[in-house]
Amino acid sequence: MQDTPAPPPHRPLRSFVLRAGRMGTGQQRALEELGPRFVLPYQPGAVIDWPGTFGRQAPRVLEIGFGMGDATAQIAAALPGTDFIGVEVHVPGVGALLRQIGERGLTNLRIVQHDAVEVLQQMVAPASLDGVHIFFPDPWHKKRHNKRRLVQAGFVQLLATRLAAGGYVHCATDWQPYAEQMLAVLQADPALANTASDYAPRPAYRPLTKFENRGLKLGHGVWDLVFQRR
Repeated sequence: MQDTPAPPPHRPLRSFVLRAGRMGTGQQRALEELGPRFVLPYQPGAVIDWPGTFGRQAPRVLEIGFGMGDATAQIAAALPGTDFIGVEVHVPGVGALLRQIGERGLTNLRIVQHDAVEVLQQMVAPASLDGVHIFFPDPWHKKRHNKRRLVQAGFVQLLATRLAAGGYVHCATDWQPYAEQMLAVLQADPALANTASDYAPRPAYRPLTKFENRGLKLGHGVWDLVFQRR
């Protein structure tokens, strides 16, 4: 009699795939000098105290997967009256954004270096966010990898619970099939309402990245989606 094979382990939803990256000396120095002040430790069950962290009451925006942080730093500099927390797992990106925090003298920006799904589940209180930014997440081009995409029904449901009434989620992608999936998933969530008939014009606060500019010159499209919590 053969033993029944054990079921495969459950794979939790992740907001990332960890990739190796090269650290520059400036990024490493920023990590060492600014990390203790601007990187919040991941602590399961410890809800982020926004007023305590930033020393004020202000609108609160969480950015998921900021990459090297160029757009994040530009937005935080342009909106000093809003407090931002960027969530990213890749160390070079964290170092790069810390360097910009130091160079620009940004006081309204903090970082959590951890998986965004777990941060939302464990450290963000329900109805506490005024906005969520998800700019150019990994599109997982191959069909067999589509299930790894971040913006799926379960994740959107979690996001909606963390948004205050009137809060928004803003996604942007340069991959049309992913844009179509995002639109379908966001429209299907009863807690969210589209601010446009389908795709939204790019809000003024989202800067064009150098890659986006290059793509636009080549005729590639970019799709923004902005949905609001009912």
